[in-house]
Amino acid sequence: MSGIEGKVVAITGASSGIGEATALLLAERGAKIVLGARRPERLEALAARIEEAGGEASWARTDVTRHEDLSGLVKLARDRYGKLDVLVSNAGVGLISRLDDLRVEDWEEMIDVNLKGVLYGIAAALPVFREQGFGHFVNTVSTAGLRIVPLQSVYAGTKNAVRTISEGLRQEAGDSLRVTVVSPGAVRTDFAERMDPAVKDQIDKMMETALSPDAVARAIAFAIEQPDGVDVGDIVVRPTAQG
Repeated sequence: MSGIEGKVVAITGASSGIGEATALLLAERGAKIVLGARRPERLEALAARIEEAGGEASWARTDVTRHEDLSGLVKLARDRYGKLDVLVSNAGVGLISRLDDLRVEDWEEMIDVNLKGVLYGIAAALPVFREQGFGHFVNTVSTAGLRIVPLQSVYAGTKNAVRTISEGLRQEAGDSLRVTVVSPGAVRTDFAERMDPAVKDQIDKMMETALSPDAVARAIAFAIEQPDGVDVGDIVVRPTAQG
């Protein structure tokens, strides 16, 4: 058996991009997948795809800005499969812009999704992990937090806040829980769809050399498959062409 087979993994932001790729890869390797995202039709189709390939999947519409939705996702995992081994907090938005544009509503949405969404996941899963005596948090952050550039200050700020919280959680976790942060660089997703058109053009050019979501999924799988007692704390995965 691999270190993934039989594990129950809940994934937020699972309807596309990194979340979808991670769900497919982990299911292929024998994990039982609990899918969460805001687009139920995409989740239903993805669950059917996993099951048609011989895997196991459940899903629930999940808005990570709602604490009760994260609690429901964790409850679904326990009700359906009896446990939760891993929570992959992957949901995120990147509404990047110049600070001078004063897009305050976009700032608030990034804080609500990228930061509060992870905290709500911790609040939902941590008591379960403590009760079980095992569990693994995998939080998707970004290389935007490692190299700060114009337009991305609020986005990078939310990702670095998650990085800081994850490190604190790791230190508080003790020897029975694991915490991993994965920092992707440019990835071919629908990340830029809601950006200002001028900014979107810049991001679209970056996408020419961007990673496939599968590359990030493999990094997440690497962290999950490690044996008990091995905690992969921080993974950076970026295109070789990215500065």
